[in-house]
Amino acid sequence: MTTLTIELSCLLLATFLGAGLVKGVTGMGLPTVAMGVLGTAISPVAAAAILIVPSLTTNVWQMLAGPDKLRLMRRLWPMMLCIVIGTVLGARLLVIVDPVWSGRTLGLALIAYAAYALFSPAVSIPNRLEPWLSPVIGMVTGVVTGATGVFVIPAVPYLQSLGFQKDEVVQALGLSFTVSTVALAGGLLAHGAFRLHQIGLSLLAVIPALIGMWLGSIVRQKISPKTFRRCFLLFLVVLGLELTLRPFS
Repeated sequence: MTTLTIELSCLLLATFLGAGLVKGVTGMGLPTVAMGVLGTAISPVAAAAILIVPSLTTNVWQMLAGPDKLRLMRRLWPMMLCIVIGTVLGARLLVIVDPVWSGRTLGLALIAYAAYALFSPAVSIPNRLEPWLSPVIGMVTGVVTGATGVFVIPAVPYLQSLGFQKDEVVQALGLSFTVSTVALAGGLLAHGAFRLHQIGLSLLAVIPALIGMWLGSIVRQKISPKTFRRCFLLFLVVLGLELTLRPFS
């Protein structure tokens, strides 16, 4: 059980303010930052439950911010369906695995995503491969989401490789993250890991997340998003190393 203390309250406010700031600048990263930071203080399954409402709120906002919702849904529905299936199945791992090992898995996921984003070249997926590749990517993304609470691998690089325009990529990511959030909530609920007191903590986190997004939109106008993104990814590497190496320290 995650009891609300002054220390946890401060951690939640700071975490979701920072996570919202990252999302406001880059269009993504709220659950990744929240899981990484909270995972250093509480169990990953408790952290995943707390991020549900702020993640859903900010991702629905992102998904609805463009005109192509229905077209994106028609194109990406096989991937979204497999995300749901994979997440519900993967959430079982998050619930039953020792928190130390799930924390290590979360750390490795953060490092893998950051390393890919920092060093990989741009990739373009041919249209002919999309019908069978989308369900595979969706299933893998779902299992990773369910097991770690992180939505980005491999959905983000895959969606960025499909030839969408800039605004379409942001909206497609919003769709994917929204589906992942709902599926993660369903998976945690199905396995008895989403409890009433965690809903209260999750609601508490919405306000700093929205404030952070607003601040991020201001910061985006003041600094280079590329520079900010590089710093953010390096921060994820450090956070991932801390989570991964903690059991051995």
